[in-house]
Amino acid sequence: MLTLRQIEVIRAIMVTGTVGGAARLLNVSSPGVSRVMKHAEQSVGVKLFDRKGGRYSPTREADTIFNQINGVYDKVEDLQFVISRLKRGASIELKIASVPSIANVMVPRAIADVRKAFPNLLIDIDILKIEDAVDYLLLGKGELVALSHAIDHPMLVCAPLARGRLKCIVPEGHPLARSARVTAEEIVNYPLIGIDPNDPYGRVMAGIFAKASLRYDVSIRARFGSTVCALVTQGLGIAVIDEFTLVGGNWPKIRALDIAEPTSFQTYVLHRKDAALSAYGTRFIAALRGHMEADAGPARAPKGRPRRTKK
Repeated sequence: MLTLRQIEVIRAIMVTGTVGGAARLLNVSSPGVSRVMKHAEQSVGVKLFDRKGGRYSPTREADTIFNQINGVYDKVEDLQFVISRLKRGASIELKIASVPSIANVMVPRAIADVRKAFPNLLIDIDILKIEDAVDYLLLGKGELVALSHAIDHPMLVCAPLARGRLKCIVPEGHPLARSARVTAEEIVNYPLIGIDPNDPYGRVMAGIFAKASLRYDVSIRARFGSTVCALVTQGLGIAVIDEFTLVGGNWPKIRALDIAEPTSFQTYVLHRKDAALSAYGTRFIAALRGHMEADAGPARAPKGRPRRTKK
């Protein structure tokens, strides 16, 4: 049996006509080429080349072998080409989905990392409501979903992604805008935008209000964080929103304040149990988790803003 290395050496001698030429083509030493060729002839039991004036010509007996070698070598080149395309992500598609709060800033940052690693990878991103995540995966529409809360399903794996906190956002010039931190009791003094008790983030804040027996007025409800931020920018109220939506400084006309009460929440990634994650999906999850963990730091006072002090 010939090895792939022997096939490579034999073909190099066929192409160049000399051992020296084959050595230069393969970037190895001439003695090394000679040794491999000798072992190859011993393996097949047939003389493969006639040497005339320093040049190597295929023997008549070896014509059939050479035809097969060319075929094998072509297949090896095809395999190497396919592998190289897989490494670049060519002709492969990564299909992922996310809830809007994670999709606003975090998903694009993770996708940028994936694109650097796989420049030719086709990427399809869908924005889903939480209730659509199960169908998205079970119907084969995509590989994974980034979620703002856990889903328990016998056919799906729900793995922790990163922890985050809620923030109170107010427009510039608002009475709370000079504060570094606010309490739930202070928040309920103003009309609220977007607090839906059925939303994962809404449940966290509603629980704090309920624990303190606080009544609050929801003047406008909006499902997506970007819409909530736009409404606050217009001075239509204040809101409580996840910190991941606010990363990147895309809303310069609003102030994000820490909330005194605990408002931490856990995010998750969901995928099928019966299908292994692709290398691209795994890379995306790692990048997404890294960016989310980097931006979800401990409570900090905003730079350049005075802390509120008790009188």
